[in-house]
Amino acid sequence: MENEDSVQPDRNREAPARRRFLQAAAGVAALTGAAGATSGRAFAAADDGRHGADGRGDWVTTWSGVAHGTYPTGTAILQPSLAFAFPDGATSAVDQSFRMIVRPTAWGDTFRFRFSNVFGTQPLTLDDVHAGLQASAGTIADDTNRPVSFQGGRRRVVIPAGQLLWSDPVALDATRGPDRLLLYGRKLAVSFHVVGSSGPMSWHSKALQTNYLSAPGAGAHGGEESDEAFPYTSTSWYFLDAVDTRGLRNAVTVVALGDSITDGTGSTLNGDDRWPDVLGRRLRDAYGNQIAVANAGIGGNRILTDAGAGGPPALGRLERDVLGLSGGSAVIWFEGINDLSAGASAASLIDGIRSGVATLRARRPSIKLIQATITSNLGSASGTPELDARRQAVNAFIRSAGIFDAVADFDAATVDAATGRLRPAFQPNSSTAAIDFLHPNRAGYLAMARTIDLDLLAPPYAVRRRKNQ
Repeated sequence: MENEDSVQPDRNREAPARRRFLQAAAGVAALTGAAGATSGRAFAAADDGRHGADGRGDWVTTWSGVAHGTYPTGTAILQPSLAFAFPDGATSAVDQSFRMIVRPTAWGDTFRFRFSNVFGTQPLTLDDVHAGLQASAGTIADDTNRPVSFQGGRRRVVIPAGQLLWSDPVALDATRGPDRLLLYGRKLAVSFHVVGSSGPMSWHSKALQTNYLSAPGAGAHGGEESDEAFPYTSTSWYFLDAVDTRGLRNAVTVVALGDSITDGTGSTLNGDDRWPDVLGRRLRDAYGNQIAVANAGIGGNRILTDAGAGGPPALGRLERDVLGLSGGSAVIWFEGINDLSAGASAASLIDGIRSGVATLRARRPSIKLIQATITSNLGSASGTPELDARRQAVNAFIRSAGIFDAVADFDAATVDAATGRLRPAFQPNSSTAAIDFLHPNRAGYLAMARTIDLDLLAPPYAVRRRKNQ
């Protein structure tokens, strides 16, 4: 479920791109051959998501911001006016530069970047791609901005409609040596220039992170450390949808698959306090710089059916958003309230969860699966006693099914036993966040993350540093 002011999708425009997405995702498991971003294996990670071609070790996805559709369909939060960046209702970028700010959850010494034109309707041309350490706002720390190439050294690349593209590996000097330990919590600035017109822009609307845009027609500015060429801001991510790192021994990635509560509705802008963020901090305190957390939450997402602005169903995006991420050792799946709000029966939702579990175990037998119970929406517009009875039936199945490696009881952690609603202390308490009886605030996300057993997520050969986390 989403806020009432959610932007509704233009279904006529979205439908062809969604059909391409689902067709490609359905066929990925059967495709073989060399991994290339423009091959038919669109949603598989390059090099099978693990070993680099030069033998320098395993990749892990250290950040994700999965695309769910095209701008402006979605549920951006605290979005400033984009009338100057994309004038006259334009849905394309035109000869302009983007600077996306992302926070790695684990730091290696080499990175690569995945760009998405999955929902585009025409080829996307990018050049002047750079990555460096964010200093403040849209500026880049001195002498850290490095050029990024593609396909063996190309500085300009074309991404076909419906496809993803991984960059070549790039070494960031600032992330090498013992000083890398000081980088936790720092952010990368990934800059790129859209050549010509992009067509419909694949994006992640609810970044809850300030990003920086140039004016249309401003040209290429990715190599500049200054942010003066990026006067406009957006709280969404465009085109960039995953970042990998390597150079970490026995590192793994935990994927959080979910809807708006995983995406972070109710948390703070630039605060990095969604429940997956909190989990990442707990894991780092326990095991050090060996576990990355990739957030695959999409506001409005469902398990069973296409949600329009909420993206393709979870069962249709397992290949791209879970199995297509590098180093995935575990999945924490927390979804279902949007299906129930749309009228799904408890039985159909249970069947959907079983299907997803079977798919993940068949494709990656070693993967650890943590299923979260569905939290309450009583008090919201759709939060009827009848819906809550269906929710409780699904939760009873989750707690007793025995098909998961563990259960994260988010419901028990957040419910007010006296009312069956989200606890008052966990309701948003800011003037910019409406109380909707569904999305927790920072305190609620902290409580949710504390329910997850860290020992189950430990990387190979890890020794837990702090037992009280």
